[in-house]
Parts: sequence; C-alpha cells; structure tokens
Amino acid sequence: MSERSNIKDVSALAGVSIKTVSRVLNGHRYVSTDTKERVEKAMQELGFRPSVAARILAGTKSGQIALIYDNHSPYYMNQVQMGCWEACQQAGSRLLAQPVDVADPLVGEQVRGLVTETHVDGVVLSSPVTDCEPVLKALDGMDIPFVRISPGANRAITSSVFMDDAQAADDMTSYLIAKGHRQIGFVKGHSNHMASEERLFGYRRALDRAGLSFEPALVMPGAFDFESGVVAARHLLSAARRPSAIFASNDDMAAGVLSVAHDMGLDVPQDLSVVGFDDTMVARMVWPQLTTIRQPTRELALEATRLLLGGAQLTHRRLPHDLVERASVAPINPDILR
Repeated sequence: MSERSNIKDVSALAGVSIKTVSRVLNGHRYVSTDTKERVEKAMQELGFRPSVAARILAGTKSGQIALIYDNHSPYYMNQVQMGCWEACQQAGSRLLAQPVDVADPLVGEQVRGLVTETHVDGVVLSSPVTDCEPVLKALDGMDIPFVRISPGANRAITSSVFMDDAQAADDMTSYLIAKGHRQIGFVKGHSNHMASEERLFGYRRALDRAGLSFEPALVMPGAFDFESGVVAARHLLSAARRPSAIFASNDDMAAGVLSVAHDMGLDVPQDLSVVGFDDTMVARMVWPQLTTIRQPTRELALEATRLLLGGAQLTHRRLPHDLVERASVAPINPDILR
C-alpha cells in the first residue's frame, strides 16, 4: 500500500478510465454498481484518499466543515466538538475546529482567511462567536452556509439551534423560591455571551412573578470559570445579610461558590443552597453534587451540524432543557439567622 497512490493507480487497478474514477469520486449517478464497487475496492487496496485540493480542482465540495469557537470551558467545548464530530462522521465529512478571540478587532478577517485557505463547505458557530458581528459579516459576505448554536440576537439571519436560557433560569429560580428561599444570590456569566443576559432575565422574571424585589446587590459578575465563582461567593457570603441560596450561571462558577462555602464552614445545603447551570461533569464531581440545569450541549452541536450538512433552508430548532435535582439544595432553615 502506498501513501502516494494517485488516481492513475486507481484507474489501472480497477481497469477503468481516469474519468470513470473521477465520476465515482464525485458521486456521479451514471456509474454502474459493478464499476463503482471495483473503483472503491481499488481505492481501499491502495489506501487512496482524494486530497482536498483535488476535490476543489474537480469542482466538488471539500468534504470539510469548520467549527469556530471562543469558550474557555473545557467540558462545554468537548461536548460541542463531540456533537459536531458525530454528525460529520455520519455524513462522511471532516471537522476542523478553530478557536478565535471575539475581542480581537481582526477576528472577522481571521475567519475570512480560515474559510478561504481551507475551502470548507460550511461553518458552525458556537457561543460567543455565534453573536460576533465581525464574524457574521465576514461569513455573510463570502456567501458560505453557516449555522449558529444558541444565538442571542439576530436569530432570523441564519439557521440556528438553541435552548431557552431565560426559561431555564426562570425554572431554577422558581425551584429555589418553592423551597422557601427569598434571598437568592445570582452569579452572572461572561459579558461576551448573550446567554448571560438571558439567564439573568429569567432569574429576574421568576422573582417578579413571585412578588420578590430584585436586589442588584445580590447579583455578581462572573466569567464562566471557577475563579470568578470564588470571587462572587466571597462577596455575597461576607455581606451582613447573606443569601440563603446562590444560583451560579454555570457549573464551574457554582463549584467556586461551593469551595468558598466549605472554607467558611457553611454546611451545604443546610446553611446554603447552591445551584448551577449546564450539568457538566463538574456537577457530579463536587461535594455535594450540584442541582443544575442540564443544557443539551452535545445535542445542540449535533443538530446544528446536521442542519449545515443537510443544506436545510432557514430553520430554527429549540431543544429542551431539564432541571436535575441533586444534593446541593434544601428547604430554607428558619433557625438560621440570615
């Protein structure tokens, strides 16, 4: 088997013309089943794989798509990549995963260069790139298909797959209220993510519906990482009137809240209830295990990639979320002075 086998070698072994091999590679419908099988068998024996450049020169698709992302949560991105990869594997396509910095003023040109150099057939955008205006303009100007995962704005411009972040946060806040909690701290996500605003909106909506006043002092900024959860928890739990529950906008920040609570000698959940968002592996690794919102991350990426590869017309699909109850929440303890 030679790694440098070419189309001529395939045609010689299969006993057909180079043009016939090209037709098989391009999926031409006017090729007999017997001929197609001989060509495919020859390619397999020779270990022949047509290069991307050869496909492009032949006027066919490259068989590659790109996932473009800017997210520092390893588990989240692992799930996104797994979902995209699964759809690509099913379709016989390849996946190129490329990180970018949405704060870089040249990010639009960088994405334009990536698409031009790799000749990908389409692009999947993950949050927060999904709402990055320079990237959206670059792709729109190139007339290349792209699908967005969880866009927070301008959802109508392209196909998208999403979950209802606001409703999920509303559900979790309402769950805590039903447990008797009235002083509920909230750790907001990264400012670059539209989902951060959606989750804050859901938190506020649930408070309002329950007749509880929104207290800005109970809301702390975060960055979707453990360290920002620690900073937020130290501030909230050092207040004269500390909250009886803290809702962190993702599991990494919730783990930071738990760490501070343990350091302060607080019993979770008897002294403090803590909840997260995403249902990552972290939620099951910490003690006590986190009550959280399960975001269908892998499924979102899988469906987005299927939409892209399937060439669907403008489509928007919402996937469901779940509230996962574990050991980090208890009804409010009336004997503890808040």
